[in-house]
Amino acid sequence: MLNLPTQKEYIVGPIILALTASLLFITPDSTQDLIIYHRTSIEGGEYWRLLTGNYLHTNFNHLLLNLGGLLLLWSLHGDHYSAKSYLAAFIFFCVVTSALLYFLSPEMMSYVGLSGALHSLFVWGAIKDVKLGYKTGWGLLIGVAIKIGYEQFVGPSADLEKAIGASVAVDAHLYGAFAGLLWALLDSLFTRSTISNEKDE
Repeated sequence: MLNLPTQKEYIVGPIILALTASLLFITPDSTQDLIIYHRTSIEGGEYWRLLTGNYLHTNFNHLLLNLGGLLLLWSLHGDHYSAKSYLAAFIFFCVVTSALLYFLSPEMMSYVGLSGALHSLFVWGAIKDVKLGYKTGWGLLIGVAIKIGYEQFVGPSADLEKAIGASVAVDAHLYGAFAGLLWALLDSLFTRSTISNEKDE
């Protein structure tokens, strides 16, 4: 029997993200045009797009896939973080992923979807598994590394691109995984610093 993390502190974050993405999906195109990740607009100083563009989707299939990813990661690692840490981390994931797309993938003029940040969340959760002594954490990290490597050298699934009606941003998956690794490192450093300060007192 599955032991899902259904306590309030574990479900609030994913619910907020799911509702945000769903509501933005049904907003008029004119509204979405104001918040989509668009390279030229970001160059013009519209930096909020580094965050907001992640919450838009190309079509309903794309939205469902990402909401399914949120649900899966909540079932795997939902009890690893509070609503506050989850939402703070997700904002970080979105901004870092988009910023790396901007600086390292200049050919990508536009980007939408949660997939980059979901890869961040996957890596962060897997590292927490490792820290807690769960051997499955290493398996998850190896699995996502193989997936990202395959995408970088072979390319994305043609069926997936057909389903979402757009090219799969494989670079966003790579940068998202890096963002998750970076957040895990910062989280570890902050925790050690806090423990050290408590001991000094």
